[in-house]
Amino acid sequence: MTDFLEQVVASRRAYVRAAKARRSEDELLRDMPLNAWARGPVSWPAGRLAGGPEADAFERVLRHRKRNGHLAVIAEVKRVSPALGRLAPQGASAAVQAMAYEAAGAAAISVLVEPEFWGGSLEDLAAVRAAVSLPLLCKDVIVDEYQIAEARAAGADAVLLIAEVLSDAELQRFHRRAAELQMGALVEAHESVAFGRAVACGSPLVGINARNLRLPSDIDIGRARQLHTFAKPGQIVVAESGIASVDDARLLPARVDAVLVGTALMRGDPGALLTGLAGIRKAVSV
Repeated sequence: MTDFLEQVVASRRAYVRAAKARRSEDELLRDMPLNAWARGPVSWPAGRLAGGPEADAFERVLRHRKRNGHLAVIAEVKRVSPALGRLAPQGASAAVQAMAYEAAGAAAISVLVEPEFWGGSLEDLAAVRAAVSLPLLCKDVIVDEYQIAEARAAGADAVLLIAEVLSDAELQRFHRRAAELQMGALVEAHESVAFGRAVACGSPLVGINARNLRLPSDIDIGRARQLHTFAKPGQIVVAESGIASVDDARLLPARVDAVLVGTALMRGDPGALLTGLAGIRKAVSV
């Protein structure tokens, strides 16, 4: 029996084959709305100019929080948890959820776009882009450069790359393709060897996922403590999954610069938790 991650990878490969048959990557980018990023100035210093993205917008906002001694919170719009089931009612607005995150102090927003297992869509990403000015991470299981182009066309500032899914050559190539499309890349891993590969690929943003995507119900909240020392100086370290309270975030190693939180924010009023997480002070670092 294949594990969960292998099932998702097979599903995404089938999706990409069908998507390419409908429209090529060149056509996708050619048809991209000219106002895809016409959001005007954003609320953090040196924000995005109207009419075009900044290649490092997602990274810059995380570094800005780090320099000012605060934990950065990447708040996630996620309709379904593979481990816990549906988190948001049918028809719930991704844009409304994102606006609540922005109002409560999120540094950036992650949007799940994978439909079969997480209930997301590129339409959710586009709706969030139209509603908020924060940098956006497109959260998907990316197996092909075509998905990176789709993310850009929908308004993402960065994409997620999963080291367990991609070879070293693919990590390098996909990271380079994101940069060509003026996007950043958060390279994540759960397994120790895979995290070493994530660090080595050269991305300035690396994520430690407490959730084992091969068995989504398996969350190791100590994973960040085990792996953070492998990150290189200057890399932004993001702790992902398993963070349900301010105390959970306070227990993370000092080396962790940002947290990505979805399930806990989707299951109730996100305001108090997000405000508490965003208010965590850290040692000022450059």
